[in-house]
Amino acid sequence: MRRLLPALALLLAGCAGGEPARVGDSERPTIVSLNPCTDAVLAEVTAPGQLLAISHYSKDPRSSSMDARTAARFAATGGTVEEVLALDPDLVVAGSFLAPATRAALEDMGVEVATFDIARDVASSEAQVRELAELTGDPEAGEALVKRIEAALHDAAPGSGEPVEALLWQPGGIVAGEQELVSDLLRRTGFANVAPERGLGQADYVALEELVAAPPRVLLVAGGEVGQRHPVLDRLPRMRREAFDTSLLYCGGPTIIRAAERLAEIREKVS
Repeated sequence: MRRLLPALALLLAGCAGGEPARVGDSERPTIVSLNPCTDAVLAEVTAPGQLLAISHYSKDPRSSSMDARTAARFAATGGTVEEVLALDPDLVVAGSFLAPATRAALEDMGVEVATFDIARDVASSEAQVRELAELTGDPEAGEALVKRIEAALHDAAPGSGEPVEALLWQPGGIVAGEQELVSDLLRRTGFANVAPERGLGQADYVALEELVAAPPRVLLVAGGEVGQRHPVLDRLPRMRREAFDTSLLYCGGPTIIRAAERLAEIREKVS
């Protein structure tokens, strides 16, 4: 069965605008990624042709953490076993929520599967970058990406002064919890996430009325709900409202670089 699948792989790659299906260095495994966070890292640490496909999430601006031009370089799958096997990868990389039946089916067909949890802080994200780069056969590429992340965080660190009160208002009107990667980035760039001080945990809902009654110094808006665009928010004299792109919310790796740059830009405005 697997001898018949490579022909379909070429057809899938051609339709999706993907790169060549094989990499010249036979020591490096070919890879399919099923998770938008691993997509973004693997796009940085693989050789041309080594990353056979990324997840369909990375083709959708609402769920992608990749630049659209970068995502366009790769084929994508919907994550079905049939699509993955058609590409004939050596390795499938996925999130920890990969369905057990999917994993079992892939492994039964001789495909190695590696899963990764959500990175909750910068340190765990950098560890994932290194682990993914090891899997690709190019640990030096992982170290180079980690150095870029560290340089971006160094540049984004505030020179002095007290942390600025901030509330990150995410899609659906929810807030980020203390043990989230974006909260670590807020701390590192000179902000104090006020959600825990107000008794709010991960994914707790905040109504417009609550913000009007007790506005933070900075409101980072990463959603598009009606309340998040209400003109009353512009009439709160002590509060600064700033847009924060949803693509910066959930993933680490190279996304940290862009998130740190954006937060530093906002921090500068309120200094």
